[in-house]
Amino acid sequence: MGSHGRTWDGILSGPVDGPARAAAQYPEVEATPGMRVEHRGSRYGGVVKKLERDGVLIRGRGGGERLFRLLPGAFQVEGRAVSLVRPRPAGGSQRARTASGSVAVPGATARVARAARILVEGVHDAELVEKVWGDDLRLEGVVVERLDGADHLADVVTAFRPGPGRRLGILLDHLVPGSKEARLAEAVRHPSVLVTGSPYVDVWAAIRPAAVGIPAWPDVPRDEEWKAGVCRRLHLQGEQWEVWRGLLGKVRSYADLEAPFVGAVERLIDFVTEPD
Repeated sequence: MGSHGRTWDGILSGPVDGPARAAAQYPEVEATPGMRVEHRGSRYGGVVKKLERDGVLIRGRGGGERLFRLLPGAFQVEGRAVSLVRPRPAGGSQRARTASGSVAVPGATARVARAARILVEGVHDAELVEKVWGDDLRLEGVVVERLDGADHLADVVTAFRPGPGRRLGILLDHLVPGSKEARLAEAVRHPSVLVTGSPYVDVWAAIRPAAVGIPAWPDVPRDEEWKAGVCRRLHLQGEQWEVWRGLLGKVRSYADLEAPFVGAVERLIDFVTEPD
């Protein structure tokens, strides 16, 4: 909805915990344009567009806009219930850093997308890359696209037509000698294509166990679907997408990810942004 004739969301404009917890102490997070947030009462998610006199305007994934009051605990950022507050005046000399560890560029806007692309296997891979490297990718104008499975990788690469100015980076799970993924990678060798990956069967395991409060990811037999096996052995309730949402919410930065995964993603970013 546009800026004219906006309406508030009534009882859903406050925290889902209800009035009894309205005065609870929640971490304060400055609401800056481009920040990904979710309104807890309505589950409306998107990015902060701007702060207005009487609230925060959030642009949803479909392009619509909704205005919400800045009430205590009314929002969720990176899996945590928080209170959004107005940005404070800049002070001090310490330079902010992105989740990937890069120095943040104040006021930077997204670059026009390059012809180069990074391909990942599925939605979970894409969300994890976005959470940690999203700021860097927008600054560099690099788009991440999903393969939704690697079996048709060769066809996707052929259709992309890699070449000078059209570099393609590909991130695969379980990229180890002798694996199906290793054979797929070998089949798409090209000077303008780089395939990297991690040794993990699934991207969930690229998150450090300590970050999600477990001693280790459980061993799952090869004839058992890995995610389902993990959920059973860790007694995780809910659908797999719900479990993933909780896991992703625990990731704050690259430090919460395993080094092979971090290295694989950063190699791809370097490759697709290098001048030919």
